[in-house]
Amino acid sequence: MAARSRLAGCVGLLSAVLTSAVSGCSGTGAAADGAARRQAAEAVRQVPEVLAESGSSQATTDMRMASGGTWITIHGEGGFDYAERRGLLRIALPEGEPVTEVFVAGELYMKNRGAGVPSDKWVRVDVTTLPDGNVVTGGATDPITAVELLRGVSYAADLGFTEVDGETLRHYRGVTDIAAAAEAAPGAAGEQLAAAVDGFTDTEVPFDAYLDDQGLPRKIRHQFSFARGGESVDVASTVLLYDFGAPVRVELPDPGQVYTGTIE
Repeated sequence: MAARSRLAGCVGLLSAVLTSAVSGCSGTGAAADGAARRQAAEAVRQVPEVLAESGSSQATTDMRMASGGTWITIHGEGGFDYAERRGLLRIALPEGEPVTEVFVAGELYMKNRGAGVPSDKWVRVDVTTLPDGNVVTGGATDPITAVELLRGVSYAADLGFTEVDGETLRHYRGVTDIAAAAEAAPGAAGEQLAAAVDGFTDTEVPFDAYLDDQGLPRKIRHQFSFARGGESVDVASTVLLYDFGAPVRVELPDPGQVYTGTIE
């Protein structure tokens, strides 16, 4: 995409050189444009570190996808402790009772999983065993995963300031690559994203990131495409973050609360 952008921006460059009438796309202008793109990409790649320094936040998630010819939205609400790299979301499904999900490095715990699991038990899943590394499988792209994906930015543009929910935020738009993010992300986050590489039709993921004046992510939107039943499915996943620094308590289920039977 960056190559196409440079080409579009410099159409007519050869003609300008031949006529010595440089107009619209000088070498200086191209260099400045390239520098601006590099600065935008670097600002976005720094988001995981800035979020980690914030300590914690509240979060809402929305995942919109096509199912049976109609679009459905799965909504989640909860909080995340970025120092401990764990969080909790309550996921409202289109049908049935909400599912509680606890996210911890490398693992996902789900309560009210249904399909043969007792209502008072949790299911524990190693996210690296999931086809997409739990990037979308659990019905939410959790905030930690959403920002770790931004480490793989291949192209970004600074679109300036825009208003989101009454706040003025800086809007960046671009493309990140899951494979590149997996290489750049540390520890369990990198392993999770590495597991996700083969689960998507295209590892290049368009994104929009909205940052406040401290560089904190307030809204992140990814557009995924993955294979299901031989078809490509598009999923738009949005994360909203607020109340940074507010205490968040996330407790892991006791071993006796974890279901060990067969899941239907």
